[in-house]
Amino acid sequence: MANDKYTRVNDDVFLQQHSLLLCQSYRHWTGQDLLLAEPGQLVSTLMQAPFAVVSHDTQDDPIFNYANLRAQQLFGMDWQQITALPSRLSAEAMLREERAMLLERVQTNGYIDDYCGVRIASDGSCFTIRNATVWNLIDSQGRYCGQAAKFDV
Repeated sequence: MANDKYTRVNDDVFLQQHSLLLCQSYRHWTGQDLLLAEPGQLVSTLMQAPFAVVSHDTQDDPIFNYANLRAQQLFGMDWQQITALPSRLSAEAMLREERAMLLERVQTNGYIDDYCGVRIASDGSCFTIRNATVWNLIDSQGRYCGQAAKFDV
């Protein structure tokens, strides 16, 4: 669901900083690169990646603060819609306890790379995420900045 916001995506300071945070935190926990990008192209390469990447903030009821185009497509939402959504609402009500336990496991261990689960799109349809890596976002001073996930369907 590309929109005009992304025609100059590399000029957006938040997206530049957050894309770097996503990639640096992923490398910190997993020892691997989230993706390879040409210098100055990280934001657009991550935004257009063939796999989904989402993240949420640090509130008690975290809100998505990032979703690349693949994630927006899967959830059937544009940037404005998905970045207003509490991340817990991306899972079915009966699976939210399982999701909460998963996030606690990530909080404790830094990351996991073995998650599969069901998520809900905006039209009520469900999709299964596979081989998800979920990791803590930490800044250069080691401060917790939220959590992120990379997944395929």
